Amino acid sequence: MAQGTVQVTHTGTSRWRRRTGEYASLTAALEAAADGDILTVAPGTYRENLVVDRAVTLLGQEGAAGSVRIAPPEGVPLAVRASAQVQGLHIEGQDAAVPAVLVEDGTPELTGLRIVTRSAAGIEVRGGGRPTVRACTVDNPAGVGIAVVDGGGGIFEECEVIAAGQSGVAVRGGGRPRLDRCRVHHAAGAGLSVTGDHSSLEALGCEIYEINGSGVQIASRAAAVLTDCAVHRVTGNGVTLDTDAVLTLADCRVHDVPENAVDLRSRSVLTLTRSEVARFGRNGLSVWDPGTRVDAHRCEIHDGTGDYPAVWVSDGATAVLEGCRVHDVPDALCVLDRGSRADVVDSDLSQVRNIAVSVSGGATAELDDCRISGAGRGAWFRDHGSGGTLANCTIDAAQTGVIVTKGADPLIERTTVTSPTEAGFYVSAGGRGTFQGCRVTGSEGYGFHIIDGCRSTLRKCRTERCARGGFEFAQAGADGEGAVVEECSSDESTQLGSPAAATAPPAPATQTAGLLGGVPSPRSTTPEAPEAAPEPAPETRPADTVLADLDALVGLASVKREVRALTDMIEVGRRRQEAGLKAASVRRHLVFTGSPGTGKTTVARLYGEILAALGVLDRGHLVEVSRVDLVGEHIGSTAIRTQEAFDRARGGVLFIDEAYALSPEDSGRDFGREAIDTLVKLMEDHREAVVVIVAGYTTEMERFLSVNPGVASRFSRTITFSDYDPDELLRIVEQQADEHEYRLGPGTGEALHKYFTALPKGPAFGNGRTARQTFEAMVERHAGRVAQLSAPGTEELTLLYPEDLPALP
Repeated sequence: MAQGTVQVTHTGTSRWRRRTGEYASLTAALEAAADGDILTVAPGTYRENLVVDRAVTLLGQEGAAGSVRIAPPEGVPLAVRASAQVQGLHIEGQDAAVPAVLVEDGTPELTGLRIVTRSAAGIEVRGGGRPTVRACTVDNPAGVGIAVVDGGGGIFEECEVIAAGQSGVAVRGGGRPRLDRCRVHHAAGAGLSVTGDHSSLEALGCEIYEINGSGVQIASRAAAVLTDCAVHRVTGNGVTLDTDAVLTLADCRVHDVPENAVDLRSRSVLTLTRSEVARFGRNGLSVWDPGTRVDAHRCEIHDGTGDYPAVWVSDGATAVLEGCRVHDVPDALCVLDRGSRADVVDSDLSQVRNIAVSVSGGATAELDDCRISGAGRGAWFRDHGSGGTLANCTIDAAQTGVIVTKGADPLIERTTVTSPTEAGFYVSAGGRGTFQGCRVTGSEGYGFHIIDGCRSTLRKCRTERCARGGFEFAQAGADGEGAVVEECSSDESTQLGSPAAATAPPAPATQTAGLLGGVPSPRSTTPEAPEAAPEPAPETRPADTVLADLDALVGLASVKREVRALTDMIEVGRRRQEAGLKAASVRRHLVFTGSPGTGKTTVARLYGEILAALGVLDRGHLVEVSRVDLVGEHIGSTAIRTQEAFDRARGGVLFIDEAYALSPEDSGRDFGREAIDTLVKLMEDHREAVVVIVAGYTTEMERFLSVNPGVASRFSRTITFSDYDPDELLRIVEQQADEHEYRLGPGTGEALHKYFTALPKGPAFGNGRTARQTFEAMVERHAGRVAQLSAPGTEELTLLYPEDLPALP
């Protein structure tokens, strides 16, 4: 029963049509109204199912927001089937089988509706409905926020989905809506979901965030165009395309995503223009399956937070990058599997921790006019059938510019490698490759290093200032063939002291008469090199001295107790053995749990020194690794990497940071499990040679230890590193100040304590690292202040004041 009255005013100009009336219910008023009438609804609660099937105007009377409530006990609260105008109503639905607002026909205008419901959908548009929906909000924790289905359409302007139990916006069955400056957040399904033949969506200036799933999901031959939109803070992929989906992203931002920023599969097509992809946990662009393709133009992909390539192309997919920047990532571009292809033009790949371009499994990569800088490896063509072209490229400050192995056969043209630390171009293990007009300058190793009788072809290449030699060749293969070298040159000054020249006689190789004298003849590398002098063991400090360093660390009281207890057990066990008594077996492998910056690496280093001082370890040195150091990109390489890391740690401590990354929850194509299995076997086979410490966040480490039954049994105990409190953070700053000859001025200590108390302690909080960064920021602000003084004295140069504190984030 309605509470309140409805006034109906006819707006016609004919005298006989002028009339007004008041009705006790909305249903009665709607039945009496004609096209063009205005229905003004007084404040109150109307428990009616409204059907608007005439071109009327339905207005909530001005007053407090939500003062006109449409709240029937069941059914559709508001159904619109005509080109009506509805404004200022509060809609509440209780029927999970139907929508709260249903638009079935006409071009109605819905303005300022507030929909708080537990319905199948907050707003549903179907059939011939083409509404214009402005400034409406939907809060529907039981179903879809906005659904456009069965050929429906319409425009949604400045609307907001506050919460949805399923998708925020769902388009299916040929729906074709447009979203303009809308916000979708706190949805339990995808933020935007578009599925099915002829379904499409256009979004302009929209924001999708706080989504429990994919931010945008396009599937099953649907299409969408997003312009100037932002997708962030989701729990799944930022954008997911599947099964012939088509998407265009222009001037968009996808960031702060724990999974793939953009994931394409099953013949989907993405066009990405002037867009930014940042802070993604797995791949920035993940492209799978034959027929799947991404075209990225003038985009930026950066700051990968996991251990995955920024761009992943596999299973026959294609990626095109033109005028793009990829930087601050573990790996930039990984192309694998026969039929997969990447074309990269006029793009920059920089600050890549591992490999800028990796090509394997018969894939192809074509790079033209690209720049690679600050990478561990520039480009690596890994195996048989893998190839492509590098043309007019530059590679600067990489360990090795280009690597070709295991039968790969790329064409490298007019490519310059500057300042590599190992080699400009390295070919081994049956790799081939053609190098034309290439140049290496300033190598700390060789310019071109061709070994194992590889049949590479070098034409018109040149090296300059290469410390170990411009060109180094192995002897020819068993069939007498080797590298072909034509019209190449090198400056002579770098040829002195080549190790191969001193230890190996010349050996035959295929070489044309055009080779200039500056290039040395191919040399054999098969004779064994003189045995290197063993690396001297580091000086071992007494255990008491190292324990004193441990005690000097700020905080960590429980950690110190645990380490001392473990040390005491080892020391007493050693003394019992010396006395001819049985010693208790002490497993020395440890689990360190806690947040970043709590001193886990420092304590691991001291623990190694203590064990060396007690004679348990030979050297006690620390080898720190993470997932990227242990996990390879193809079958078999992970075991090799893990073995190499373990061998480097012999006699010391192998410290695996963020060890849980070896066992990601979604590990379908992941080789992390192989690293764990290899590590478990090595720990068993060489239990006395290496102490292994695994470290990471507490919850994630619990999951890691449960992955392999043999893992948990290898570790004697877990030591938890608690977060530093404000007093301890203040002490760290005081230590930093003393070390760098600064002092805290009056009131600075109290200001720092308040600062650390108020500082947010979220996932980005770095504990001791944050304290050190705070001190560095204070020193920088102090310098900016003191630099303005004409003749600062000692106090001005050393005292830090509260005003030097940085602002709270």
